[in-house]
Amino acid sequence: MERKKKCYYCTNKKDVDFKEVDVLQKYISFDNKIEAKGRTKLCSKHQRKASKAIKTARQMGMLK
Repeated sequence: MERKKKCYYCTNKKDVDFKEVDVLQKYISFDNKIEAKGRTKLCSKHQRKASKAIKTARQMGMLK
């Protein structure tokens, strides 16, 4: 039986923050698109928050 990978934010008990650019960079593909939930291995709640944080960081000019 294959084990399911846990959500990064749930295991580390952290909250998604748009200022943590190095962490958010992991959830962006090579062509600067937000990765799907299946690839990021985030739970639904944190996938939505990460998506919003990436968009906010882009508007602030922190991410491409």
